[in-house]
Amino acid sequence: MTKKYDKELYINFDEYIRQGEPSQREAAYAWSTAIGLQAVDGLKTSEYLNDLARRNIEGEITIDEVDQLLNSYYESKTTREADDEGKQEADKASKNIKRILSAKTCDFSTNGYISLHRRIFEGVMKHAGELRKYDITKREWVLEGDTVSYLNWEDLRRAVDYDIQQERDFSYRGISNDELVAHVTKFVSGLWQIHAFGEGNTRTTAVFTIQYLRSLGFNVENDLFAKHSWYFRNALVRANYKNAIKGIDYCPVFLERFFRNLILGEQWDLRNRYLHINPPAEWKEQPNLTVPSMKPTSTPTSTPTSTPTSLVHTDNKNIIRLVKALGEEQLSVKVIMERIGLKDRENFLEYSLNPSMNEGYVRMLYPDSPRHPRQKYLLTVKGLALYNYISHKNM
Repeated sequence: MTKKYDKELYINFDEYIRQGEPSQREAAYAWSTAIGLQAVDGLKTSEYLNDLARRNIEGEITIDEVDQLLNSYYESKTTREADDEGKQEADKASKNIKRILSAKTCDFSTNGYISLHRRIFEGVMKHAGELRKYDITKREWVLEGDTVSYLNWEDLRRAVDYDIQQERDFSYRGISNDELVAHVTKFVSGLWQIHAFGEGNTRTTAVFTIQYLRSLGFNVENDLFAKHSWYFRNALVRANYKNAIKGIDYCPVFLERFFRNLILGEQWDLRNRYLHINPPAEWKEQPNLTVPSMKPTSTPTSTPTSTPTSLVHTDNKNIIRLVKALGEEQLSVKVIMERIGLKDRENFLEYSLNPSMNEGYVRMLYPDSPRHPRQKYLLTVKGLALYNYISHKNM
């Protein structure tokens, strides 16, 4: 694929995202993320897959037809090129990720995590969906050729079980936005460090993270994973690397800044140059483009807490009123309306409850049964973050 084609492809995705119909925007987000994630392993998709993606976004073909056409393309291909194997992996993994992201589901369990690897790399890797049975090391550019210490293969399942159970047991009630980001960073970093699979760990962890954050109420349909997948991987490396001889400690701040951009809407400059363990002078300060005067130290240990623009917060007074009414309780529509002082159910649903749910602040207690006779509503993690904020500000 030529550089010119790369540029044109991304511009097309941007145009669909900015100007397309809702279904086109959703498909464009999923495709741009799926294709962008291939960069973490130095892979690029073929022009053929990119064309199929465009046709799928425009509604010309379904994802099942993309699957069929892609398989036929590689089965019938007679002329082989040097990078065919890599393109085939990137094409099929991208197609699989697009299908997964479009489903908007999350099986937050060890089996779900392992199954996700299988679903991404089915037809791509021989051992898709299987835990590795050997120890690994990987030479990293940001570590000057050194490697992260990955978990030994005998303890993989136990470690994934432990991390996911710890996250299930964690309560996001009462924590600040900074604590929220730090916690998400720690969970994702720890899960990735296990490196449960022989290949494809970063892509699997990225998709699992997107699914999980969606389940918490966060809208992560933006271009961060598409544009900055390589930064995401290197930030995971730095968060899990320690070398006492070289005086280097674990440094999660770079990964925190990725999630601050993703969750809080900040604008840290996410370029890999800042992640090198021995950067030249001009790379030592990673700027926050939201706050030009913000200058972290050359060996950062924490992220500034200023949040001029936050995706957690909203100016919608109806949403704020509903979030305050719910607090940390589970309430029925009738009780919520009584607390707010409203009597028109249709107006409440249209202007308060539905927007709150659509923007990820509120969820159903029984999401699989919307008309459940004991249906109640409660705040998501994103909603709790807003509740904590407005309580602190006495809004």
